[in-house]
Amino acid sequence: MGRMIALATALAGALLLGWLGTKTPTTEGAPVPAGGGFHTPFAMTDIQQIAARPHPAGSVANASVRDYLMRRMSSLGLQPAIQTGLGVRNESAWILAGQMENIVGVLPGRDRSLPALALMAHYDSVPASPGAADDATGAAVILDVIRALKAKGTPARDVVVILTDGEEAGLLGAELFFAEHPLRKRIGLLINLESRGGGGRANMFQTGPGNGALIPIFAKTAVSPISNSLAVFLYETMPNDTDFTVSNAAGVRGLNYAFIGRQFDYHSPTSTPANLDRGSVRHMGEQTLAAASALAFADTLPSAAPDAVYSQTFGDQVLAYPAWGGWIALLVAAGLIGLAFVRGRRSGELRLSDAARGAGAALFLLLAGALLLHLARLATGVGFGFIEQRPLLARWGLWELTLAALGLGLLLLIPGLLARERTRLWLAGAGLTGGLLCLAFGGWDPVSVGLGLATAAVGYGAFGKPAALPGAWLGVLLTGLAAGLALQAFLPAVAFLVVWPLVLASLGAAVSLMGSQMDRSRTAAVTLLAAFGGGWLAVFFHVVSQGLDQPMILALFLWLGAFLVWPLAWPGRFPRLARLPAVSLLALGLALLAVVRFGDPWTARHPEATVVLHVQDATTGKAWRVAPGRTLPDWSRAVLTADGGEVTRQAMPPLGRGEVWAAPAKALPVGAPPVTLTRLADGRIEVGLPAARVSLLTLTLDSTIPRLEIDGRPVALADPTAGAASPVTPSDSRELTLRFVGRPVPHRIILTPTGPGRINVRYGVFDERWPAGATPLPARPVAVMPLDLSDSSVVTGSASLTW
Repeated sequence: MGRMIALATALAGALLLGWLGTKTPTTEGAPVPAGGGFHTPFAMTDIQQIAARPHPAGSVANASVRDYLMRRMSSLGLQPAIQTGLGVRNESAWILAGQMENIVGVLPGRDRSLPALALMAHYDSVPASPGAADDATGAAVILDVIRALKAKGTPARDVVVILTDGEEAGLLGAELFFAEHPLRKRIGLLINLESRGGGGRANMFQTGPGNGALIPIFAKTAVSPISNSLAVFLYETMPNDTDFTVSNAAGVRGLNYAFIGRQFDYHSPTSTPANLDRGSVRHMGEQTLAAASALAFADTLPSAAPDAVYSQTFGDQVLAYPAWGGWIALLVAAGLIGLAFVRGRRSGELRLSDAARGAGAALFLLLAGALLLHLARLATGVGFGFIEQRPLLARWGLWELTLAALGLGLLLLIPGLLARERTRLWLAGAGLTGGLLCLAFGGWDPVSVGLGLATAAVGYGAFGKPAALPGAWLGVLLTGLAAGLALQAFLPAVAFLVVWPLVLASLGAAVSLMGSQMDRSRTAAVTLLAAFGGGWLAVFFHVVSQGLDQPMILALFLWLGAFLVWPLAWPGRFPRLARLPAVSLLALGLALLAVVRFGDPWTARHPEATVVLHVQDATTGKAWRVAPGRTLPDWSRAVLTADGGEVTRQAMPPLGRGEVWAAPAKALPVGAPPVTLTRLADGRIEVGLPAARVSLLTLTLDSTIPRLEIDGRPVALADPTAGAASPVTPSDSRELTLRFVGRPVPHRIILTPTGPGRINVRYGVFDERWPAGATPLPARPVAVMPLDLSDSSVVTGSASLTW
């Protein structure tokens, strides 16, 4: 009974520390700070102005936001100017382009020859979303940080404020700034502010390479941070982009911040100032001001140095060290494990055969946890993807609690099974059954098959004769030691995630003689270590579950938790009673999963997203009502069938590479084709686009085309197989998609072929209004909302030319 109380205490402590490590600060009754502190109400005033309505790049609303920001920056003495020009981003088979309007201002420093500090955010939103979080918060935070910096005195160096346009259109404003603006060469370090949600703490998740001298400054100034070298490593390898991607590619290192809680509001009409977590605004502001103050007033900026290994711990504390420091931590862990092994062997309870079973059980936990959480995700019936995932985001707290209950229940169940006989067949059967259920819920999936077979095999091999705690705990710790050594050798930035809990658990093993001496004082020590280590892991569980819609990854934290928790979860004199917490948590998780599966997620606060378009083909004269996505909401189906057509799945380039829901619609007059294709007198090919905020082109090229020009700007054609700019040759017959977003001006694309060939053009020109001659859209219920470019009309068509 004493061990169960210790387990409950450790879990409660871990949950408390995890909550304290992720909650945002309060903003109630915040006074105007003295001495240049960040003031959330000031920032909220700007957010309410910037995010009064959707303001995508090139829109009239965005021009109003631009003018407001110009006035605010002028009032701060930044002497802002608008940088106007063509932003271009070349992404292999995609070229993104548009006329942008960046706002750039400077807070002068004492020595204007020093490399400048830049503060960057974007001021545009996506269509249909006011963008209170993404990125009105970033722009507003920068304005108040500048106010606070001025209150502190004159900084040592210039502080450049860059409010970019067109980030949502493809980082186009940042591309324009770092391609053309004269200040770009003066920037020595940059802080970028972003958002992928509407709440939560601001994560510092990207630095650029060579952060070894920058991270100690961040660690010294951080305010209740969430940041670690794992996030930095992962983000550098993921396809996600922010404006920091452009500055990083230009060789400018820095700090990239974002909060990712309340992800339902990301790029959604619900991203309003009223729905924004003001504590997130405060946290981002305090973090930014602390880092900016240290850097702006420093005599020198940190130079490039080998990347640091680091992570948040508790409170304002960040632990950081050079990559080689991980070997010292591993040496400490190995020494403690060795000490615990020697002392445990003297007790006579530690058997090496039990260590093998413990190692097998740890591997089983990793595999079975991944299988269980993957099965839970499939069992929700919710698809994968930004739109498809929204039913889970609408009830995120419930879904995260479901994952936590299932994972924790499994974590606590396995020690009792390892201590029993005749469980191997049952566990093997459970693995196979789990794999089959994954296939039943999600269809054929090699991941599900592999997890099911591996779980069954390891369950059968690892569980047989009952094991004792000392040997089993040793086996679990040895899996951590082996993984830590491998990660330290090949991925030292990631190794801390395994090594730090391993050091805590090894200390507990040394104190308790590998669990063979669990008297009251030793149990208390193990409990305390489990609470601290578990609380630290709980923060990672929370952040990773939000950031990645792949719950199977969370099994990693169950395995790490086993280092600390299994000695407390080991069954004592009352094994049935010891299984009660595990069984109760698993039952709770299954009950919550049923609510997620069968409950209605949509409310006025979290409405169902719908996207419908009226598409008219100027070439054929046909028209359709179209809805993208894998599922078709009832409201969208009613819109598509309003003209009596049957809904089918079909491809509709250039609106997307996949299929969309479409039904025939009443054709409307469109006049002359909006896109022209002409061969000029000098043999070049011209594609002309009308003045529209959004246009899409798909070019099928069958000629050697070394480059093209967009509005007079040369753009090399990148070959995705070559990994660099390479001319398109006749054997390629390659498709190239161009997307124009920005100020509605005509665009002119010039191609210079070097020989005979052919070009085929498919186009889509958007008018962000439902056509007047079409059957009107029905009113949306309160639990239904538009998303992105919904309710727009699109004129499509094709043209070809041979020479």
